[in-house]
Parts: sequence; structure tokens; C-alpha cells
Amino acid sequence: MTARAILLLGCQRGLLGALAALLCLVTTVSRAAEPRIERIEPLITDGQMTLDLDLTFELGRVVIEAAERGVPLYFTFDLKITSPRWWWFDRVLVEATLTRRLTYNALTQQWRVATGDLFLPGRSLNEALAVLKQVRGWPVAPSDRFDKNQRYDGRVRMRLDASQLARPLQLEAANRSAWSLASPWAPFDFSIQQAGPGK
Repeated sequence: MTARAILLLGCQRGLLGALAALLCLVTTVSRAAEPRIERIEPLITDGQMTLDLDLTFELGRVVIEAAERGVPLYFTFDLKITSPRWWWFDRVLVEATLTRRLTYNALTQQWRVATGDLFLPGRSLNEALAVLKQVRGWPVAPSDRFDKNQRYDGRVRMRLDASQLARPLQLEAANRSAWSLASPWAPFDFSIQQAGPGK
């Protein structure tokens, strides 16, 4: 093998190595940017099972610009709780959704995060997103729906709900990946412990 052939072979290997490193970097960045649910905590409060969630996600520039032009953004949380059965499919006990709306008022230059008729104002987009990234006390089911000392499986996700946008924007969202913001289903399990004697 000539010196030139050896040199070309070395350059090709170097280029392949650089491309592989770049691919790893792109994969790492895309994983870091993927929305995800960081913490799930089921709680029993006043005879009600509630859920606390912490999330991480970032909005793309296209979505932020639409919101700044007054387009309301809807973020929907989907929840499913099942009871395992060895002899058949798992029994579904709870299916629930929670929708929050993010809006911007250009006149007052104020952001709002609303759940139903209740809303929290934010002075900046970052403040409003901080509110969206935390769910506290989401009532999902009466606690008597669950038997004591039995394990239940749950899963929850968050998604940018393009189906609630105005019709022309729904068509645009269907063709743009910037609008397809959704976390993977995050699994969790829990059981409600029977109180011991004297408690």
C-alpha cells in the first residue's frame, strides 16, 4: 500500500470518527430537549387521591411566536391507573385529563396560565412556563376506589394539545414538528396502606 493510500485511509477513518461523534452529540441534545415528567407523587388528601407532577420541557420558537401573537396554547395531562389481573387484561380504574391554557395579552404584556376558570398571571414567559411545569393537588379519584394494601399501576404524560387550536392552526400544526410536543408516558405505582391497630 502506497503512502498516499495510507494517508487517504487515515483521513477517511478520521472523518468517520468525527461524523460518529457529531451524531452522538445530536442524539444527546435531542434527548435533553425531549419533554419528560421528572417526578410523580400520588397523595391521599381528605378522601381524595391527588397527584403532584414536575416536568421539564422547552417550547420551540414557532410555538412561542404564535403565543406572542395571542394564540392560546393548551397543555393536556393524560392519566391512566390500572389494577393488575393475572388472568385477564389489567382493569382500568381511572382515566383522567387535566388541561391548562397558556395565553399572552399583548395590551397588558402579561402571560396567564389557566385551569378552568382559575388563572395565575406571570410577568414573563419563563414565569408562566414555571407554573406549567408543576402540577399540585390534581384530584384524580376518590380514595375509596382503591383497595387497601393492593398495588396499582399508573402512567401519565403531558402533550401540547393542537386539537384545541383554531382550525387553520390545526392544519399548520399537523404539518410542523414544532407543534408535536409530548412527553413519553411516565409509569408509577402505589398502594394505600391499611392503618395498623391504634392508629
